[in-house]
Amino acid sequence: MIPETNRNKIIAGILCVIALVAVFYAGRRTAESGPYAAQPAFIAPNTDTSLITNAQFAPFWKEWQILQQKYVTSASTTPQDMVYGAMEGLAQSEGDPYTVFFPPQENNLFQSDIAGNFEGVGMEIDIKNSALTVISPLKGTPAAQAGILAGDIISQIDDKDTSNMTVDQAVDLIRGPAGSTVKLTIIRTGVPEPIVKTVTRQVINIPTIATSTIGTSSSEIFDIQLDSFTADSPALFQTALRSFVTSGSHKLILDLRGNPGGYLDAAWDMASWFLPAGETVVTEDFGGKEPNQVYQSKGDNIFNSNLQMVILVDGGSASAAEILSAALHDHGIATLVGEKTFGKGSVQELIPITDDTSLKVTVARWLTPDGHNLSHDGIDPDYVVPITAAQVTAGTDPQMAKAVSLLQAKP
Repeated sequence: MIPETNRNKIIAGILCVIALVAVFYAGRRTAESGPYAAQPAFIAPNTDTSLITNAQFAPFWKEWQILQQKYVTSASTTPQDMVYGAMEGLAQSEGDPYTVFFPPQENNLFQSDIAGNFEGVGMEIDIKNSALTVISPLKGTPAAQAGILAGDIISQIDDKDTSNMTVDQAVDLIRGPAGSTVKLTIIRTGVPEPIVKTVTRQVINIPTIATSTIGTSSSEIFDIQLDSFTADSPALFQTALRSFVTSGSHKLILDLRGNPGGYLDAAWDMASWFLPAGETVVTEDFGGKEPNQVYQSKGDNIFNSNLQMVILVDGGSASAAEILSAALHDHGIATLVGEKTFGKGSVQELIPITDDTSLKVTVARWLTPDGHNLSHDGIDPDYVVPITAAQVTAGTDPQMAKAVSLLQAKP
């Protein structure tokens, strides 16, 4: 999951999409004028003609006509399919794996995803270092039960190579009806040969929060494990914090390992429980296209200086999980323990193009209070503690042990 904005505004790149659609239909009306003839192009109103000209479309129309006249046409390929294919290519030309055009079928699937209703294997994936990478398998899901780990690279999905896939294309292949199977070929650091997993899809219910206590009553540590940032997470987190306060403990572990993120508002609300009013939680940087938006603490700030806090993070901590971790770390509230976070710091806006298609476009980047761009890199913890697959299998947790030892060492 990624923090999504819901502003319904026009972005410069969208005008090019509108223009291209207009060009397709204008060109088709004159396609009988001769073999590979240059076609008139219509540039949509308000489009910056210094960026796009009629002459630039001439090669496109030549290719269009050659395909129409020469290609052994598939009965399933229509001119509308060709239009959608060109629009997908236009979005991909930005070189950003998160900027994606959704034709009708893909648009419906994406809408079901953000509504939280889907069937699949239960893992978050993303593009990292040009490879399709597992951010985190969600706890208790088929992916976790199959032994898929954060950081695994998925090289094939049902024998289809993933090297040129977008995240959304990969999700479309991995997802499917409950009870069906998908074969995943995985490359794992330290394992010489690819690993093949056949995973049975299920209805996925995203987990949220769990609490526990560690240690004796005289030196009790309260542990909150947060698995995702959903719309309900702030209320659940507030309830967990009440339990922490009433426990009498002043030592808190917030476990964000394997948390792929979610809603910005959830991270913003949670950070506000720890920070005075006006302190920066995160900055939304629009790259100069509009003024930056600074999200400041709402000032709940219920804890005093006695609070001792450690946040556990790893390569599966992404997006909103990184925003919350960085906010509390940069303001000196929490110590970070674990491994470098994933580094997912971009903001996507979902904009309708037609009634049944849409464009998901990156519009901004997240900056931590200290000015670190989460899109460029993840967050380095204060204490780097690796954990191996063998330790996970054996049930040992050196990262949690380090967090506990740090808190027990303090009065």
